[in-house]
Amino acid sequence: MTKIRSTTVLAVKHNGHVAIGADGQATMNNYVAKANVRKLRRLQEGKVVTGFAGSTADAFTLLDRFDEKLNAYGGNLKRGAIELAKDWRMDRYLRRLEAMMIAVNSNEILILSGTGDVLEPENDVAAIGSGAMYAQSAALALKKHAPHLSAEEIVRESLNIAADICIYTNHNIIIEKF
Repeated sequence: MTKIRSTTVLAVKHNGHVAIGADGQATMNNYVAKANVRKLRRLQEGKVVTGFAGSTADAFTLLDRFDEKLNAYGGNLKRGAIELAKDWRMDRYLRRLEAMMIAVNSNEILILSGTGDVLEPENDVAAIGSGAMYAQSAALALKKHAPHLSAEEIVRESLNIAADICIYTNHNIIIEKF
């Protein structure tokens, strides 16, 4: 998979609820360009939330195409994601786009990449971006050792831990939940 730096996006399904969050930092080369970027987008009248890592322009292109696929397949998250991944991999223009996405609804979490991957994460935790492994590790530990926490609380705490460690991740966190 493509390694995308400069952000952290995390989704967690826990105790029947799904939450997705992202930090707000945008970097250009080795400096912070903006600290309050919104990396989460609601699609399908709020029934699907996506989080992206990578080039913003590329991500918006993919979000538009993903919304079209969701519309074409009646809002079916998995089918729309698979169709987007096929186009993303095969289309001469799209395959040059440098971004990754996490897409969630009230029941599913999917990771999408330009290599044609549509992954359902193990343990109901998905992370992308430069701080992904820090956030994912924290979320897995919290799910196991603090099961009383909500999905939203696990996402918030895990992203804060990632922000403490990863220089491309900040504490300006936005979370959407189902």
